[in-house]
Amino acid sequence: MSNLPYAADAESPLKPAELQVLRAQYEKEGDYVGIQTKFNYAWGLIKSNIRSEQQEGVRLLSEIFRGAPERRRECLYYLALGNFKLGNYGEARRYNDLLLEKEPANLQAASLGSLIDDKVAKEGLVGVAIVSGLALVAGIVGSLVIKGARRR
Repeated sequence: MSNLPYAADAESPLKPAELQVLRAQYEKEGDYVGIQTKFNYAWGLIKSNIRSEQQEGVRLLSEIFRGAPERRRECLYYLALGNFKLGNYGEARRYNDLLLEKEPANLQAASLGSLIDDKVAKEGLVGVAIVSGLALVAGIVGSLVIKGARRR
């Protein structure tokens, strides 16, 4: 069993003072920032409700993922979560599926996978409704144009 939080945990951002503690430590370490400090700061940014902070969190986690193979597994979930929050569902699913390949019984990843699927299905239905509505409007406008041309 993994100790990763359920996806709902990411919906509760840190208090500004808590995030500031993580930011201060990250900035204090400067060019020699440790992987754990960077990870902690990225985690706090992912939890944020501010899109630019979420993007920065994903960027930092991507750096850790590429540069520290021993930390990839723990980065996978947060990369999936961060991309989910940003609306990058394809990337979120890709990272989440990688984690599920390594840990098929991971309940957090399974839960996040369901959230991703639900969001994609919901947005897909909204997209279909928009396209259908546009087609309807185009049809009405087209018929009005044709009727107008016949009258002349």
